[in-house]
Amino acid sequence: MHSSQQQHIAQVMRLSSGGHAMVGTEGHDSIIRNSWTRCVQQHQLDPTRMQEAIILPHARLRERQDQMEAFLQIARHGMETLYQQVAGMGYVVLLTDARGITVDFIGDLQYDQPMRKAGLCLGADWSESVAGTCGVGTCISTGEALTVHQGDHFDATHIPLTCTTAPVFDALGQLTAVLDISALRSPLPKDSQHLALQLVKVYAQHVENASFLQRFRHDWILRLSAAPQFLDANPEYLLALDAGGRIIGHNRRAQLLLEPLHTAPVLGQRLDRIFHLDFNDLGRFVQGHPTDQRAVALAGSARLLFLLATPPPTRWPSVPHTPAENPLPAPLARLSGGDAALDRQIERAARLLNSPVSMLLTGETGTGKEVLAKALHASSARRSRPFVAVNCAAIPENLIESELFGHLPGSFTGAGSKAKRGLIQEADGGTLFLDEIGDMPRLLQARLLRVLSEREVLPIGATRPVPVNLRVIAATHCDLEVLVREGRFRDDLYYRLNGAHIRLPALRERQDLGWMLDHMLQTAADGAEVPVLAPDARAWLLAYRWPGNLRELHNVVEYARSVCRQGRITLADLPDRLGGMPGPHTALAPPVGDGDAAALARQLRAAGWNVTAVARQLQVSRMTVYRRMQRWGITSPNHGGEGPPPV
Repeated sequence: MHSSQQQHIAQVMRLSSGGHAMVGTEGHDSIIRNSWTRCVQQHQLDPTRMQEAIILPHARLRERQDQMEAFLQIARHGMETLYQQVAGMGYVVLLTDARGITVDFIGDLQYDQPMRKAGLCLGADWSESVAGTCGVGTCISTGEALTVHQGDHFDATHIPLTCTTAPVFDALGQLTAVLDISALRSPLPKDSQHLALQLVKVYAQHVENASFLQRFRHDWILRLSAAPQFLDANPEYLLALDAGGRIIGHNRRAQLLLEPLHTAPVLGQRLDRIFHLDFNDLGRFVQGHPTDQRAVALAGSARLLFLLATPPPTRWPSVPHTPAENPLPAPLARLSGGDAALDRQIERAARLLNSPVSMLLTGETGTGKEVLAKALHASSARRSRPFVAVNCAAIPENLIESELFGHLPGSFTGAGSKAKRGLIQEADGGTLFLDEIGDMPRLLQARLLRVLSEREVLPIGATRPVPVNLRVIAATHCDLEVLVREGRFRDDLYYRLNGAHIRLPALRERQDLGWMLDHMLQTAADGAEVPVLAPDARAWLLAYRWPGNLRELHNVVEYARSVCRQGRITLADLPDRLGGMPGPHTALAPPVGDGDAAALARQLRAAGWNVTAVARQLQVSRMTVYRRMQRWGITSPNHGGEGPPPV
């Protein structure tokens, strides 16, 4: 334990000693001193303990993220923009739920280990009752934006940290999240974080307002500001009205402005009780009327605000429907035969079909990332526009820039006399699928980031960018976080691409392998008669590990269908490379000896190579017996089924 930690613990101990609670704590704000008192008296925390970060298991974290998924999609853009303001200064950006659990994170993954040890990571619990005085927990307790700087922390473990936070409230005035920027190290003076505090307050308000506007997009929305110039771009106060002119929602600033004037909740109040304005007169304040003529007076106050009213959009008659009547789009529904893990990922992706959120697909090679990307495109509103797939690993490094961004005539040696549209422009209006994004050269990652951020592309040799409207889906079998930590992939690009992360399970993990096998047999037949799969061949295929996943399964099915006779696929028709597969007229001799392999071989011979009977004797599944046979090189001489061996 360092001397600074010992001094800190002694200082907190003095606070908890009773009569001289504030002695030695004069250098801390009252909000910090009050938090220390809560930690000792209310949360029963021991100031002498030095606790490592409490991090939730992935499954519990995923549950919390799912509960606020729509909000996270909105907040993500605000987090990314905030991170761009502080990138390179040692800060990370965290978003927690109302309980203090970190549900989203952006930071420099090259410092992953020290950040995780400090709790600056996904799943970390920063509630005051667990972590003591800290930026997130104390923000939740007080509902105020604040900085908890170094020795302000209750737990001596957190002394090096500086944490600056701001609350995010929902439209009913309830705390819904906390936005935080933290650093492992910082200058000693607390006022060094003044700019950080202003930034986090601004972006917390941006996130709050964006969530508000999304929630009430079908209702009357009132934007109000003290000055007319910022009504359209950045209003201070937001209110939502129902069709009868009653307030059904407000942002936090509107709540703090109006409730003291009426000593009652704003929700449910009629518009004319809040302003000297009748609901039927709102038409004078819609877009198109002169801005400086939109002043309105607060009831019970001489204060004037400027108002911009947005009416509900025109609603066309539609047939009511329930979620049960809104199944997955057909291109997505065809991808699974009932595997629970895959179904969950597909359903998450389906909710983002027409969202601007970028999507990152991960999984082993051959798990169907491009197939999913095409299905998402075919199910989206962009289906009539191009789907452009770019394999970042297949394009030579010296050509990838011109292939992606295009070029003007003669812009480089070999460019030719005609301009060329790049693949990004070809995807305009549709979907750009960036496969094997982890293999993109780092020098081009910055240019791609600009495309994603600005939605415009600058061809080689051009001076003016060309706007593009596209949905980006990226895929990789690599661990991009590892590449970021190694400095081979830009962290800002990683966070931009990772708006939503969809992981595809390996084929050996899927519960619908049998369905997928039958589906591929039918697809390969292409309208012709579907070959019959012999029981032992099916069992062998179900027991195989499939390191090449769907791609390997497709190749095996195509091969077996082509070489089988009389429309029946047997063990002899499967490729030898699957391991332990018999040739057309051979039977591998079983191993000899007293080990498990020899014992299994004896049982199989005694049962006439009836795998079902042996599985029943061993009280295991037939799949387990087939896997053991494959592992130990035991091959039945009965290529057509499980009957007795030929005499």
